[in-house]
Amino acid sequence: MSATADHAEERTTPAVRLGFQPDQVVQEIGYDDDVDQELRESIEDTIGTELVDEDYDDVADAVVLWFREDDGDLTDALVDAVTYMDEGGWILLLTPKTGRDGYVEPSDIGEAATTAGLSQTKSVSVGKDWNGSRLLTPKGAAKKR
Repeated sequence: MSATADHAEERTTPAVRLGFQPDQVVQEIGYDDDVDQELRESIEDTIGTELVDEDYDDVADAVVLWFREDDGDLTDALVDAVTYMDEGGWILLLTPKTGRDGYVEPSDIGEAATTAGLSQTKSVSVGKDWNGSRLLTPKGAAKKR
């Protein structure tokens, strides 16, 4: 019975709910002291390896992009992140929640995603300080294997 409980717990981790899977290569962009370490650990536990950093020069299955209002142009950051993704990949855009330093307006996220050629599939709370938006390329959104 405990094996079943263990499997149920694995399925309900934050990383699994966000769509991460074992053996994915996940690139992290925008890491700083304020990121949610529990979420990072959950992603690494789920994929079975460490997140690769901004200097990674190969293709990734997904990108975790921590973005704050002062980080520059969101559209540019999203366009840059897409260049690192494998076909069918996706971006988890993480922005500070309302009232937190670096908060980004949802309308700004929607506009930047559209301009970058991405579609937003869902927004979720990913911790006490961060909201997440899952963004897909049109090919990624329509691709079926």
